[in-house]
Amino acid sequence: MDSEQRKIDKQLVLEYQSGNKKALVFLVKRWHKLFCEKAFYVLKDADAAKDITQDCWHIIMDKICNLKQPESFGSWGMRIVYTKSLDAVKAKNRRQDELTHYKYEQDLLDVKEDDKEQLKNKLLQTVKKLPENQQTVIRLFYVEDYSLKEISNILNISVGTTKSRLFHAREKLKLILKR
Repeated sequence: MDSEQRKIDKQLVLEYQSGNKKALVFLVKRWHKLFCEKAFYVLKDADAAKDITQDCWHIIMDKICNLKQPESFGSWGMRIVYTKSLDAVKAKNRRQDELTHYKYEQDLLDVKEDDKEQLKNKLLQTVKKLPENQQTVIRLFYVEDYSLKEISNILNISVGTTKSRLFHAREKLKLILKR
């Protein structure tokens, strides 16, 4: 943005900070479309971009009185839009992950009794593909129902090593079973 545009922004911000509420109307006219475009660039959803931009204007109105460099209004506002847009993307991804995880759990619950026996056999076969130390920890923890501390005493290893082996065994099982 050129210096003339920054001067206009500075003047409008200073007027708003001085109590001229109409100055905000001009700032909105100057920046709203660009803010929407930036939000759309991140979100790839026009409606969500408009909502985020609207939320950002509320934030801008709440914080503009504390803006120390009024000439930087454009970059300051754009940073707010960009940050809020990224937050929305992260929230959407979290919700999607939760739904995927929920669906996965529901699919497991929906397995029929005949399928449970097949699944059990497949799981046992998969456990046999693990390294011996991981097989042992899996069996002691899930089949024999020992605690992590008891397993560490039985195998004469630390609790941390027991947890690590159990974790890595679960991860390998997940990978093998997904194929």
